Amino acid sequence: MSDFDFDLFVIGGGSGGVRAARVAASLGRRVGIAEEHRFGGTCVIRGCVPKKLFVYASQYREHFDDAVGFGWDVGSPIHNWRRLLNAKDAEISRLEGLYRKGLENSGAALFDSRAVLVDQHTVRLTKLGETITAETIIIATGGFPNEFPALAGRQLCISSNEAFDLPELPRSILIAGGGYIAVEFANIFHGLGVDVTLVYRGTEILSRFDHDLRQGLHKAMTDKGIKVLLTDVIEHVTQSADSKGLVASTAEGQTLSIDCVMLALGRRPNTSGLGLEAIGVKLDKKGAIVVDQYSRTSVTNIFALGDVTDRVQLTPVAVHEAMCFIETEYKNNPTAPDHDLIATAVFSQPEIGTVGLSEKEAAALYEDIEIYRAEFRPMKATLSGRGEKTMMKLVVESKARRVLGAHILGHDAGEMAQLLAISLKAGVTKDDFDRTMAVHPTASEELVTMYAPSYRIKNGERS
Repeated sequence: MSDFDFDLFVIGGGSGGVRAARVAASLGRRVGIAEEHRFGGTCVIRGCVPKKLFVYASQYREHFDDAVGFGWDVGSPIHNWRRLLNAKDAEISRLEGLYRKGLENSGAALFDSRAVLVDQHTVRLTKLGETITAETIIIATGGFPNEFPALAGRQLCISSNEAFDLPELPRSILIAGGGYIAVEFANIFHGLGVDVTLVYRGTEILSRFDHDLRQGLHKAMTDKGIKVLLTDVIEHVTQSADSKGLVASTAEGQTLSIDCVMLALGRRPNTSGLGLEAIGVKLDKKGAIVVDQYSRTSVTNIFALGDVTDRVQLTPVAVHEAMCFIETEYKNNPTAPDHDLIATAVFSQPEIGTVGLSEKEAAALYEDIEIYRAEFRPMKATLSGRGEKTMMKLVVESKARRVLGAHILGHDAGEMAQLLAISLKAGVTKDDFDRTMAVHPTASEELVTMYAPSYRIKNGERS
């Protein structure tokens, strides 16, 4: 029996931390886990889950409009914001209960407290006034929205955290940012009837995505009435003269009167005040914990998982890293997390699903690539009258015919990206796509019927 109170102690009750704690406890290890807010972390409490519920809610506006073309008379739908919040809160509480139950059933000890490192084996539970020891410690405290305290009027703005619990739905909102969170909330609020303006310093939204996805979504958003201001930033925010709203001024001279300003300008690792520096855990310039290929920090018995390491800020990645930790530490099978070919989705309207290299990335790495691209009006739009287009794109290495990237803009794109990720991970070739029989009538059949390349890029030149 070890001299420590626990074999493993986890700081942070999000998806990665909970998975590591639960599985380790099920293997017979003495495990403790501390969470200062609510078990479930960013994803369950104030991220992926409530966001997707809000996405569903916001989509009904278009569903009601489309129904008319199919013979339905739906009247004039009215949305109840408070009812949505109550339903969301009930679902999150249910999920948090499942997280707790899973930990308890596995034999882990739960602590509702902030945890701070005293030394490499000692943790102080500040709320409970207790100190415990552990042979191995995992830091899985996630991240938080960039606060930008230097912005004049920052205290008048909200982040994505507060967006899930606004007492009233604003009539108008200005969202600063051009990444996942900004774009998704712009579409959510628009779908719920809010007048939305998005302001972003870059030349196009979603800077890390394939250019066809970026441009296609931008057009779809502006076509439906979302205002997008590029190469601009908010300089200051003030209360309106009547104190009922806000006034935001931008660097390019725009003055906007709105009800709400939301800052969606990235996220930072949650490492402040954990005692990391004092015991020698190395941080990078962003405050992220530096880890090796097995998620081990500069202190040999301390590991870090998920967003706190700023490797790939996605929930499934944190869970994968947790399982790799289990294999490495408790199954004598050293396993490094695989961060290659991670599929991802942007739950905008229309939706984005993508996996692998963009056209630009592939052209920089390979001498000769082929681009297969299809853009079409989805079948549902023929009767609904909606003008929105679906776009599908495959990036193929010409010599070996291997598919390097798959990119989709349209309904259920995220679902398709998950399945495509399996194929790309297995090394699928374009010939495999060509040999596959189509499922008709579906949008996804375009993926296996694009027989001729739309164009090629050789030595960086398009032909």
